[in-house]
Amino acid sequence: VVLLLSLLGLAAAGRLLVVPVDGSHWLSMREVLDMLAQKGHEVVVVAPEVTLHIKPSKNFVMKMYPVPFTQEEMDEVLQGLIKDVFEGGSFLQRVIRLYQRAKKNSAVFLATCTHLLYNKELMRYLEESKFDAVLTDPFLPCGQIVAEHLSLPSVYFLQQIPCGLEYQATQCPSPPSYAPRLFTGLTDHMTFLQRVKNLLYDIPNFFLCDVVYQPYAELASEFLKREVTVLDLLRQGSIWLMKLDFVLHFPKPLMPNMVLISGVNCAYKKLNQ
Repeated sequence: VVLLLSLLGLAAAGRLLVVPVDGSHWLSMREVLDMLAQKGHEVVVVAPEVTLHIKPSKNFVMKMYPVPFTQEEMDEVLQGLIKDVFEGGSFLQRVIRLYQRAKKNSAVFLATCTHLLYNKELMRYLEESKFDAVLTDPFLPCGQIVAEHLSLPSVYFLQQIPCGLEYQATQCPSPPSYAPRLFTGLTDHMTFLQRVKNLLYDIPNFFLCDVVYQPYAELASEFLKREVTVLDLLRQGSIWLMKLDFVLHFPKPLMPNMVLISGVNCAYKKLNQ
């Protein structure tokens, strides 16, 4: 990971703007930022004043901005999501529950992004800082909007995006005949009827994604003053650093700019005998 990210500044230390996604998404990204800082790169992290895990560090500069919700409201976002994801029920019940949760949580994160983009003082600082690249988690596309506004190349750091948007954006094959969808319990070896089931399970994803991502498309279009879709934003990514590994995930096609970096998720502990 360090080797790949160090390519952002071959001749000397570079200036990296980081627009992270809070929660577990941040934990592995923080380790990468620590390593980049040790290599001499200047790292600036932009984050809201109310967060779950994103905290200041001596290894990078933290630029924070106010948001219209409390720490208690943010904590409920995480706890509610954990409860809804792991609670049982039929497929239809789980879809409806996740739909309602996505609608509620996305409103909080959209407000966070809006207050970043329209914070004139902070955006002026970012415009004047002359960064070399943006590192962001495209799970929520706020970082892509910032990169587009600043006309900077972007590096994506992610595990996956809901509804397989990473495959649509990169035109990477992900056929439901072979790649098992979430909640199906299927493997990559399916009978004909299982393939039909896999295809049917994929349909609700389009509705879930509209709830979460369409407001970002509207926000980006308003802020950038031109018509933009979420896929338009995702297509601007130069490198996709994906926290996947075919030891733990079913094999699937990849594009040349998709790099597997699953080891970043592993704990650095010695095994006992």
